[in-house]
Amino acid sequence: MENRFKIKGIIKYICLAVICLSYTTIASQSYSDFYFQAAGSPMNPKVQVSWNRYYTNAGLEKIYNDIVKAYPKLAKLESAGKSFGGRDIWVLTISDFSKGDPGRKPAMWVDGNIHGNEIQGTEMALYIAWYLTEMFQSNPFIQELLEQKTFYITPTVNPDGRAFFTEGPGALRSGIFPLDNDRDGIADEDDAQDLNGDGFITQMRKKNPNGQYIPDPNYPNRLIPAPQGVQGQYDLLGNEGIDLDGDGRVNEDGVGGYDPNRDYGFNWQPNYIQGGALKYPFCLPESQAVRDFILKHNNIAGVQCFHNNGGMLLTPPGAEGDLDKLNRSDRAVYDHIGRKGEELIPDYNYYILYKDLYTVYGGALDWTAFGRGIFTFSNELWASAMMYRGKYKGDPAAIQYEFSKSLLFNDSFVEWSEFDHPQYGKIEIGGFKKNSPARLHPGFLLEGDAHRNAAFVIYHAYNTPHLTISNVTEKAVEGGYKEITAEITNHRVMPTHSSYDIQNKIERPDWVSISGPQVLAGMVMQNVYNNQGTEQKVNPSKLAVTTIPGNSTVAVRWIVKGNQKYTITVDSAKGGLVSN
Repeated sequence: MENRFKIKGIIKYICLAVICLSYTTIASQSYSDFYFQAAGSPMNPKVQVSWNRYYTNAGLEKIYNDIVKAYPKLAKLESAGKSFGGRDIWVLTISDFSKGDPGRKPAMWVDGNIHGNEIQGTEMALYIAWYLTEMFQSNPFIQELLEQKTFYITPTVNPDGRAFFTEGPGALRSGIFPLDNDRDGIADEDDAQDLNGDGFITQMRKKNPNGQYIPDPNYPNRLIPAPQGVQGQYDLLGNEGIDLDGDGRVNEDGVGGYDPNRDYGFNWQPNYIQGGALKYPFCLPESQAVRDFILKHNNIAGVQCFHNNGGMLLTPPGAEGDLDKLNRSDRAVYDHIGRKGEELIPDYNYYILYKDLYTVYGGALDWTAFGRGIFTFSNELWASAMMYRGKYKGDPAAIQYEFSKSLLFNDSFVEWSEFDHPQYGKIEIGGFKKNSPARLHPGFLLEGDAHRNAAFVIYHAYNTPHLTISNVTEKAVEGGYKEITAEITNHRVMPTHSSYDIQNKIERPDWVSISGPQVLAGMVMQNVYNNQGTEQKVNPSKLAVTTIPGNSTVAVRWIVKGNQKYTITVDSAKGGLVSN
């Protein structure tokens, strides 16, 4: 018996040794032994993020801090301010900090989730920060991009609304703000409740032989309006919930009631003109935080804001009467970037907001474009065309039901079940969950669209101004003086100042200066070959240049005394700082 136990012990020891040896062998192998890199994606990211899901505020903050910890030379995290609920509005600064001050490089501002129920904008924005940092080590294009540019990324402008969506009972377009929109003397409460305890807040319907709806013959879970002459079977009662304030109504007085994207200080209109406006421009802490950050960073040359849905790349203006604010040269820049966006994101279309769609007063799009003179896009994420890549042949209104059944296997749908409602009596509860493809990407399509939208943002950022002092010539003139001519070239599509910026003197001019010799005269040249220029008589060593157009060259000239060494410097708020 004793020998048997000894033999078992020896066998156990040998097995453990084999396991440990195997583990050591596996641990000593590199990731290249297990993976083959897919083009365009990081091989072994330091920050492991699954892009087929949505994150709570706590989850987001962990990813922010993980990125900064993993890449301290590329990423910085700061709070732009606090939301009404006291949550931080985080900004990630992404740039190559070893290659110059990020505040002096042309920059992109990217934000998402200003509307509480438009949550995928957060993941889209955060993907850009993650992708740039993870790909930096191996991709020369990303290295050059972050050497020259800066990204300011705010994944969620509305953390209160996000918390209500991802952790709370319902979904708000707004954030949390105490209003009494129905004027019953009680601050509005969200009536949404999970009445049947299934873990979801869906919809309510009630059988009624004189109702307005009948089941769709092809999709029985779907209700459609009863045709003329056909007796209805159901009434729709709205989202699952109960009357909390005792006014006899359900789903009529949700929390919030304002639109944070109607709070910006350009062409702001009161609520009776622009529904969703609150008290006055920038009355909300969230829009104040965005405003203050952008005002402190005049290197921001491009803006992209993520919303949902519809698959649209929108540009200003947002309101009637503002179409003339963009002249031909500005529109050409928008057209160039927007048409490229349609190529990069095939399911999306490029539109002018007011001209092609609808009116928005007091939106962030117009404030950054016209209030700050920045080339701005607003991306409406997710499009029904993405469900079947335009190949669905059935009823266009039923595509969500078919998609949910065939590709999501009804994971986004709750089957209807009976419930005894305290106010409505016998009803049925069911329908689409709030994460349904009505507005949100399903997991398997989220990462792909995030990458395509990231490519569009990167293309926009790449085409912010890139300046070089491309040519400097010297010529002796009478009296022992010297003529120095410098050419400054912008190698990208976007000018250092939009035409609207120039007309309204929003940003300071670009400064081209020379230091070293005594400067007797300085001028901005209109034609170098014919010696045509405009002299600047005050402080001629520091010439004010109105703009450096995209894919163009501007020439300046000085008459100097002496043969001292000199340095020429270009100082442009949106074009960066360059010296020879």
